Formats: sequence, structure tokens, C-alpha cells
Amino acid sequence: EFEEKKELSALIMLSPVQDPSRFGIAVMEGNKIIKTIEKPKEPPSNLAIIGLYLFRKDIFEGIANIKPSWRGELEITDAIDWLIQHKGTVEGHIIYGWWKDTGKPEDLIEANHKILDEIIEEFKIEGTVEASSVIQGRVSVGKNSEVVNSVIRGPVIIGDNCTISNAYIGPYTSIGNGVMIENCEIENSIVMDEVKISNLSFRIDSSVIGKKVEIIENDGKPKGVQIIAGDLSKVIVSR
Repeated sequence: EFEEKKELSALIMLSPVQDPSRFGIAVMEGNKIIKTIEKPKEPPSNLAIIGLYLFRKDIFEGIANIKPSWRGELEITDAIDWLIQHKGTVEGHIIYGWWKDTGKPEDLIEANHKILDEIIEEFKIEGTVEASSVIQGRVSVGKNSEVVNSVIRGPVIIGDNCTISNAYIGPYTSIGNGVMIENCEIENSIVMDEVKISNLSFRIDSSVIGKKVEIIENDGKPKGVQIIAGDLSKVIVSR
């Protein structure tokens, strides 16, 4: 459709949302977008720009002609507005099906639920599961991964080259490649590549753990918690 409509400078995917002030918003007349606003305090519509665009090469000229916003960033909404004012027509296509902004950890976890619920044929055991382990439900174990003396309750996806030892992996957990989890419990979480988690006396729940993170617990004294957290991290400790 976009290729056939040569008069279009861009085709932007939109979706109605309940909290439009969190998003870039489009104002429409018919199928045409007449204005876009980035995270408006008083949104003129509830049509969020969901991050899926079809542009012609004119967009690069638009980017070259805009200035950073009050946030200090070049906003894609400003580049789209430049197209509207200087080039051709920009149309919006409204998506009414399921769509999720994953800008927050809880959004990522919800999207992970959705994906694991809808995967049917992707669950398969390609690694090694020792006889001492228990696999329940839909569980995928990647190539060269090993599950030893552990309980895995699906839906769960474990990537390649992982070691799961003396552990409990609960439902709705996605584990990346090269992960080591031993002597601990985790569920309803996303664990990215090359993470090491070991010897925890508590269960990890509803968490998003980034690449190459190490989470360990020791019995040394004095008792305390050492936290090394990157920019924009969020640490929640329950007592």
C-alpha cells in the first residue's frame, strides 16, 4: 500500500491508549496526520505513535532541519511534522489489536507473559536434562544447555549454553544465552545473556535482569547488601 501511494511521505502506525501523555501523539483528519506532539501535557487525541514507521528518504532531510526539544533530544515527532509542513502527505494506520509499550520493567514482564502464552511449536528440549530434574509444562532448553537437579515449571524458555543447577525456574521466565543459575529460585522474570545468579536464600520474582549481571549471596559478616547499579536502575529489597 505504501509503495503504491507515491504521494505519501510517511505511513505511521498508531494505537488508541488510555494514558496518551506518556507517548508521542498524532492528530488526524480522516486518514491524514496533520500534527504530532511528543508526550503532551494536555493530549489533543488518544492516538499514540507506537514506533512503527514507513518513511521515504525525505525523512533524512527532516531530521537535518529540526532542533533538539526541551528534553535535549531530536524528536521523531518533530521530523514527522517537518514532513507534513514541507513535503507530502503523512497518513496514519490505526492498530486495534494487542499492542504493548515496553518502556517500563512491568511492561516487559507483561509482554513476556503474552509471548510465552502464544508460543506453541517453539518449545523443545535441545540441551541436556539430567534424570534428577523435573520438567513440567511447556519448557524449552537450548543447545548445549544443561539442567541438573532442578525443577522447571513452564512456560519457560532457556537459551543456549546455559547451566541450571539445584534451582527452581518458575512459570513465565525467559532466560537468555550463556546464563548460569545455581542454588536459587526465580520465576516470572526475564534474564538476559551471560547472567550469573547463585546461592540466594530468597526467590527472585517479577524481575528484569540485564546482560552480564551477577547476583550472589554470601554468609560473611557483617551482614549487609552491596549494590552496584547502572544508570536508571531500580532496586527493590523486601524485608
